[in-house]
Amino acid sequence: DDLPQPGPFLYEPKWDGFRSIIFRGADDVYMQSRDLRPLDRYFPELHDALLDKLPKQCVLDGEIVIITGNGLDFDTLQLRLHPAASRVAKLARETPASFVAFDLLAAEGRDLRGLAQSERRARLERLLAQTGAPVYLTPATTDRDTAVKWLEEFEGAGLDGVVVKPAELPYLPGKRAMIKVKHARTADCVVAGFRWHKTGKGLVGSLLLGLYDDRGMLQHVGVTSSFTMAKRRELAAELEPLRKNAMENHPWREWAQASEHEMNRMPGGQSRWSAGKDLSWEPLRIERVCEVKYDHLQGDRFRHAATFLRWRPDKPPRECRYDQLEVTPSYQLDRVFAFTR
Repeated sequence: DDLPQPGPFLYEPKWDGFRSIIFRGADDVYMQSRDLRPLDRYFPELHDALLDKLPKQCVLDGEIVIITGNGLDFDTLQLRLHPAASRVAKLARETPASFVAFDLLAAEGRDLRGLAQSERRARLERLLAQTGAPVYLTPATTDRDTAVKWLEEFEGAGLDGVVVKPAELPYLPGKRAMIKVKHARTADCVVAGFRWHKTGKGLVGSLLLGLYDDRGMLQHVGVTSSFTMAKRRELAAELEPLRKNAMENHPWREWAQASEHEMNRMPGGQSRWSAGKDLSWEPLRIERVCEVKYDHLQGDRFRHAATFLRWRPDKPPRECRYDQLEVTPSYQLDRVFAFTR
């Protein structure tokens, strides 16, 4: 939750997009996701730009993002994972993607992963010295005070925190060698339903969280799923009484009865990330409130799964409103990239 004490570190902003490794060969580019899947078909405009702007025989690690006048837009980025090429092409024209590089794994055909982070950073700066949009170099600093300022301000541009990298560390794929510092905030949320655990019924997988908006409508704001197996079994028994007649006056009743085409971002709706997973849910009577820890909002929802902290029996559900959440001052992305110059 906080930056480590000063030391031999390189500090970088944490981007909120699709992590990607870019392989620039002699004649083509290959864009790979963190789970080893190709991304080129979803970002044709970026594929062409990387082919044009990157030198041959290099490999970069970074983040694919959508840059707007209001900062990064992860929701729009997520829409790119569409099976129809015509839809992808349309989005590529309307909301073109960018690539923010933060590490260099190979250059001129030479593997650089064994070099220190500081040396790879210096080589990355030289490699991208003349490269312009939509290929960017992430800002970096060795000054902790500057990193603290970034942590406070850059969230307003849609960034996700600060990454702390030991300066002498080699590139270690698949290992958690860096420190990721995110914003930690709490909110009191209505528990409006739950999903069963993937192993089957009898274990709660996640709680569905809600907040009331200015119209008095309960909006689905995210989930919390940070439970031990013992706690999941305990929750199933604890919440069982709240399942009785839960759907009769439930504010999400229409959502539960909607077709898949109409679900959109409703509690049981499919998303491009769900990959066909069973997202059916069980309603609960609107009586329980819990306090959760979250990092930041993406639109009107928690960007990541929230962490369950405690029940709030003293808090009426109707008092769980959006206006309890901290409002982040906006910050222009061009000011973020100014730190690289």
